[in-house]
Amino acid sequence: MSRFYYKQNRLKQLRAFCYAAQLKSMSRAAEQMFLSQPSISLLIQSLEKDLGQSLFVRKGPRIELTAEGTILFDMSLPLVEGLETLPENFEEKCSHSVIGNLKIAAVEAIILYILPDIIKRYTDTFPDIHIKLTNCAAALGVEKVRNGEVDFAIGSTLNVPEDVVYLPIYSFEPVLIMPIGHPLATNKQISMQDISQYGLILSPQHMSTWQIVDSVFKQYNVDYKVTLEAGGWEVLKKYVENGLGISIVTDICLSGKEKLDCVPLTKYFPKRTYGLFLRKGKVLSPAAREFIQCMDPEAMAQFSAENNR
Repeated sequence: MSRFYYKQNRLKQLRAFCYAAQLKSMSRAAEQMFLSQPSISLLIQSLEKDLGQSLFVRKGPRIELTAEGTILFDMSLPLVEGLETLPENFEEKCSHSVIGNLKIAAVEAIILYILPDIIKRYTDTFPDIHIKLTNCAAALGVEKVRNGEVDFAIGSTLNVPEDVVYLPIYSFEPVLIMPIGHPLATNKQISMQDISQYGLILSPQHMSTWQIVDSVFKQYNVDYKVTLEAGGWEVLKKYVENGLGISIVTDICLSGKEKLDCVPLTKYFPKRTYGLFLRKGKVLSPAAREFIQCMDPEAMAQFSAENNR
């Protein structure tokens, strides 16, 4: 009886340890496990005592893994994730059905323009999956991947952490959009100087689109002016249609039904790539595996190859 309790308690210890390591917080780990913070602290303290090693150091309100803690985390996370997904994997093996929950973080453009058709195909095939979509910037999505809050994220970013795999899937062209009949619409040799003569409508400064636009104008040593800052490409398109300015977007957001004139800008701006962010070594649930397979079978094969290296 005592040996069974010991093994059962070891699982609780490792779950508490992994959640705390991912979230860098005892209190957030407690929320995830539906326990009190003192309970999480006691589980980790008892694990440290059993192993004879200190696993965390405190840095203000946050906690960081020690060198020994990092070793244990790398060893124990696949085990904990495997146990977390055991019911879904067991059901898949026994009845050849996929059940459970799927948590996805994605940028707004992906949620609006890419995922609706994919989710329709997916839910038609797997009606028992509960999907939770979180709309957030790519950087926040990557953090959610790293701390285990979501199965994967979909977005575009310039920096990928070492513990995350980025698998590009979609590529879109940069375009200048303007009201129908705008003077630039008939300019076949449009330059950055031409664009700078008109007020731009851009997404907020913390978004990657603004940062890319700013870097390209600086690259060509051309000043520009922003007359309106607004979030969301649907909002940008509406204000451009109403003649309040011009904007630089990627053609992911264009259906062809907008009352806009468009000019390609591939001469000056890089293509925008969107893809999957997954944590290296992540044990995917059947629901996550099937969704990625539905998005892009090659991405699923590539992630499996990365994990087997």
